[in-house]
Amino acid sequence: MHGADDTACRYLADENATLALGAQIAAALQPGMTIFLEGDLGAGKTTLTRGILRGLGFAGRVKSPTYTLVEPYAVSNLNLYHFDLYRFQDPMEWVDAGFRDYFNPQTICLIEWADKAQGLLPAADWTILLAPSGEGRSIEIQAHTEHGTACLAQLATPP
Repeated sequence: MHGADDTACRYLADENATLALGAQIAAALQPGMTIFLEGDLGAGKTTLTRGILRGLGFAGRVKSPTYTLVEPYAVSNLNLYHFDLYRFQDPMEWVDAGFRDYFNPQTICLIEWADKAQGLLPAADWTILLAPSGEGRSIEIQAHTEHGTACLAQLATPP
């Protein structure tokens, strides 16, 4: 069971703060991680993903995978896949799309609307919850695995 030590919460005043936290998260990530991004439409999930990719050294365009379902990014020596399952009507669409192969020890997978493929996804190392808060947004990162807890500890300890 995980205690309160396995959760990190922050307030993000604006888009720049979200991008900056994304870069900090990038430094704590390890290949093989699965991360669920949760929050309503417009909560900042794609902005956070952009910050993570910038932190990993990706300089190209980062767009929401709402229509493509997945956007692949090759960054340094790993592949990052950003999924958006919002348009799924049936969890079996996950199986039919062949996405299971994307999850391996060399990849990082960020998944929006993970509940749309309920029970078919690998266990999340982290769940990142984004919610509007005043003028900005609040973010909560929950670790669910030993691997996730170790990476969260790395995030909490500035370099």
